[in-house]
Amino acid sequence: MQPPAGSQVSRVPAQRTPPEHSAPPAPLPVPQRPPRRLRTVLTVVAGVLALLCVGGGITGYVLYERAATPDRSAPDVVVDNYLREFLVNENDTRASLLVCSESSDGLAALRALRNDLRDRERRFSATLTVSWGALLVQRDGETAQVETDLILSAAVDGISQSDRQRWRFQTRLDDHWTICMANMVG
Repeated sequence: MQPPAGSQVSRVPAQRTPPEHSAPPAPLPVPQRPPRRLRTVLTVVAGVLALLCVGGGITGYVLYERAATPDRSAPDVVVDNYLREFLVNENDTRASLLVCSESSDGLAALRALRNDLRDRERRFSATLTVSWGALLVQRDGETAQVETDLILSAAVDGISQSDRQRWRFQTRLDDHWTICMANMVG
């Protein structure tokens, strides 16, 4: 049947029921993410921190080495440092850095002096101090003799006494100056 002329017919599409075994609808396209600025910033910050840590570690190592290694640049300097470490600070480890490798017997007289000073401190309940005067150097190529007066001072019951002893140190230059022998003179 046909509709009469001039009349409008509205067409309503018929509802179709999808078959039960039809394909699921296509997924919607994933929108593109904007660039990850936070990741880039964190990567740059981590890189800078890593460089700072490595640079700080290297700087710390260099500064530690400079502080831990005694000055052995000249015969008088090495004798001064050795006397300070061995007699004043009584630091055998640091003192050994200033000694020739084959000088085990060459420093026996100075070890005997230090042992005698320790015994006197205990025996007399005294405070003993060691100082030294000017360091006189006589250099001959890669060896040098250094002479100085060791000043041994004691304070007992408010009374001070001192004694002077002349000492001669034999030093040698290898990679740096070291002490090989020490003897009391006269």
